[in-house]
Amino acid sequence: MTNQYPIPVVVNGAAGKMGREVIKAVAGASDMTLLGAIDHNPEVLDKDAGEIAGCGTLEVPITNQFEPMLAMAAQERQLGVMVDFTHPSTVYDSVRSAIAYGVRPVVGTTGMSTQQIQELAEFAEKASTGCLIIPNFSIGMVLLQQAAVQASKYFDHVEIIELHHNQKADAPSGTAVQTAKLLAEMGKTFNPPLVKEEEKLAGARGSVAEEGIRIHSVRLPGLIAHQEVIFGAAGQIYTLRHDTSDRACYMPGVLLAIRQVTQLKSLVYGLEKIL
Repeated sequence: MTNQYPIPVVVNGAAGKMGREVIKAVAGASDMTLLGAIDHNPEVLDKDAGEIAGCGTLEVPITNQFEPMLAMAAQERQLGVMVDFTHPSTVYDSVRSAIAYGVRPVVGTTGMSTQQIQELAEFAEKASTGCLIIPNFSIGMVLLQQAAVQASKYFDHVEIIELHHNQKADAPSGTAVQTAKLLAEMGKTFNPPLVKEEEKLAGARGSVAEEGIRIHSVRLPGLIAHQEVIFGAAGQIYTLRHDTSDRACYMPGVLLAIRQVTQLKSLVYGLEKIL
C-alpha cells in the first residue's frame, strides 16, 4: 500500500463465525487496523473482540453502537471500511448507513433482493463511494463459476445444488443465485421440457431461476458451504463441485476486497470483478 496509514476496519457481526474469522485476518494484516467490532449479542458486549475471535487481546471492545462507530470510522485519516456479515433482514439498512457516512462497505451477507442491490448501487454512485457485495469470497468458487460458464456452451441441461449449515437464513444461497445468473447471461434457455412434470410435493423440483435453471437448497448441521453444478447430456454427466472445510478459506478474498474497495467510487458485485 502506498498510503502510510493502515486501513481502519469495522466488523459488523463481529461475534458470528465469519465475523470472528475476519477479526483474526484483519488483526494479522500489516496494512489494516481493527477500528471497531459491532454485534448485538448481549453476551459479548464490551468483551475484547480479539479474545472473542481467539487471537488474543486487541483492546477493541465489542459494541452495539452502530452509527457512532461509523461516525468514528468516517473521521479517520485513511478511508474506513465496514465488513458486514450479519443477517439478510438488516444488511440493506446497514450498508446504506455506511455509504451515507462515507465508510466503504464490504458485504458478505446474502439475501438482499435485486431491487435492494440496485438501490444501493444508485446511492453509492451518487455518493461516489465504493461498495463491494460478494456472495462468496472463495477464489475456488470463482473458478467453479468460470468453468460452469464454459461448460454451458456445450450443455443444454443444468441444475444447481447448494448445501449449507442449518443456521443460514436465506435460500437459495447468494452464490447459487449468482451462478445461475452467470449461466443465464450466456443467452440460452436451459432444461427444455421433455414431459409435463407434476410435483407430488411442492418444491420437489427446486426453485426456478432465470432461463429455466433449477436450484436446490439443503440445510443440515455439519455442513459449512458447498455447491454442485450438474450438467447432463445424452450418455454423460459433468459435475463441478466446491466444498468448504474451514471458513479461513474466505479470508484472502475478504482482505483483497478491503484493499480494493477503497479504490472504488461505485458498487461492484462479485469477487471475480476485482481479481
